[in-house]
Amino acid sequence: MSPRWTPDPDVRRGRSVVYDMHVHLVFTTKYRHGALTDAILTRCEQIMRNVCVDFGAELREFNGEDDHVHLLVHYPPSVAVSKLVNSLKGVSSRYLRQEHGTHLRHYLWDDHLWSPSYFAGSCGGAPLAAIKEYIENQKRPPG
Repeated sequence: MSPRWTPDPDVRRGRSVVYDMHVHLVFTTKYRHGALTDAILTRCEQIMRNVCVDFGAELREFNGEDDHVHLLVHYPPSVAVSKLVNSLKGVSSRYLRQEHGTHLRHYLWDDHLWSPSYFAGSCGGAPLAAIKEYIENQKRPPG
């Protein structure tokens, strides 16, 4: 008797797609100023979770320090990572400045909380070498 197959919770289904896409994002504060307190990080996580839901994505992990945050987001293929990033940074900056303006005003430069740059790294699934080998083995035999 073979063991019963259990579905992988990371593999999600859409109308015409099956996917498992994750991205690791890192946002730094403008000029790496140490503006993020524990309370601000907690609120930032709540805001970013809500933004992800609006995109049909899921914030799987969140953590940070006083000058940067790390996110692990599970997202559908219909979402452009750049648009998700712009929304995450824009919405969180707006809410955090409204709610923690007295503290953040000391650290902000021209009302910008986040640096315009960010890190985005794809993650999850098989290592690239394994995928490359799999594709190479799909070649038709000569002849």
